[in-house]
Amino acid sequence: MIKDKSAKGALMKDIIERMAGHFDHAEVFYLNERGKKIEARDGEICAAEFKEEEGYALRVIKDARPAFAYTYDRTDPAGKLITNVEALLPVMEMDEYSVFAPAGGGYPVARLYDAAGIAVSDGEKRSMLIAMEKAIREHDSRITAVRNCELHEVELEAVLGNTNGVLVEGRRTLFVWSAMAVAGQGDDEVSWYDWRWSDDLAGIDSMRMGLEIGEKVISMLSAKQIPTGTYEGILTPRAAADLLGILSESFLAENLYKDKTQLKGKEGAQCFAKGLRIVDSGMAGPDAFAFDGEGVPSRENIVVDDGVYQTFLYDTYFAKKLGKASTGNGVRSGLKSPPRCGVRGMYVEKGTRDILAPLTNGIVIEDLMGTHTANTVTGDFSLGCLGYICGNGTKEPFQGVMFSGNVFDIFRNVKEAGTDLAFYGSLGSPSIYVGGLKISGT
Repeated sequence: MIKDKSAKGALMKDIIERMAGHFDHAEVFYLNERGKKIEARDGEICAAEFKEEEGYALRVIKDARPAFAYTYDRTDPAGKLITNVEALLPVMEMDEYSVFAPAGGGYPVARLYDAAGIAVSDGEKRSMLIAMEKAIREHDSRITAVRNCELHEVELEAVLGNTNGVLVEGRRTLFVWSAMAVAGQGDDEVSWYDWRWSDDLAGIDSMRMGLEIGEKVISMLSAKQIPTGTYEGILTPRAAADLLGILSESFLAENLYKDKTQLKGKEGAQCFAKGLRIVDSGMAGPDAFAFDGEGVPSRENIVVDDGVYQTFLYDTYFAKKLGKASTGNGVRSGLKSPPRCGVRGMYVEKGTRDILAPLTNGIVIEDLMGTHTANTVTGDFSLGCLGYICGNGTKEPFQGVMFSGNVFDIFRNVKEAGTDLAFYGSLGSPSIYVGGLKISGT
């Protein structure tokens, strides 16, 4: 991934060699992240932010004691890191399971960097954002405000090397469009927020997105509660991804080790609905990258296949504890934290047809509130929700009701997945048709 003669490769090799003289094992991580954010309101740009984070993080093992430090020092990062970790090592506990990734190949190749999009002038990007804000604002006279109409642009470069011979680098871009529309009619006021991302600047049709936000917020006017009952219906991608996020905790090796998953010992068992496929891929979603936070090649892990539970997801630490190999699931949140076991780009595989359009009887759940309150061990949840109820040729919005149940039951009762796969953070799903949706309303 890094040519030996590249400036960055040479610098990292020098730092790693210097670390090898002080510690039994060492891993160095370099991150350069440049970001822009612009916001439009009332037909003009109202805010702009520019930031850059560049620094190094170091993990070491000496006499079986692990330590971690980071620095933003660009003049002598190796010296600063050595000083910091040497101060920490005497108070660190011994941990025989602390290891770093072995050297290997098989790194995937994908186009994640849009040089042309980065080169587009700030003036043109501002014009695109203003046009999107205008499209939302002028869509309907009942739209009273447009807020958080923003374009975020991220350009990221990462390099990771360790004393086992790993030396890899990658870069990527990310363009995120977002907006919230507020609509009012009489005493009724509703809002709708959405965001979409792409590796390419041209990957999102911002004008179409603006119109869809405007249409959505207008469609939610006059929403009422619906009767308490058990319904069949559809969870749209945002709601389905939220529930997948609760379920995903049970797939992590860390929770297997801590006995915080109901899936322990169930590899090969029919735990979910026939036809359901859940994949975790290091090359899917807005966090896609050729390697994980420890330098392990990104790969596609089939977690659930035709409803049969296949595997837990491992980083190097919990892989060693449990006698397994890493699945490329060491996740870094930035320079200030060491990698942890986590999902990379988990999604429900899409189906073969649009399931939203044919729905004539049932409910559509568009959004969930309070998913952080769910019990990730048992899977139980009770969440606020909003959406539509369909019947007798009508489609009426609802809100102010509670949706309760268990995520294991939800994914055991998936009857069909649609084609509209979308990622919200590291989790993605198409719309899914589910039986047994318990609603507490009027």
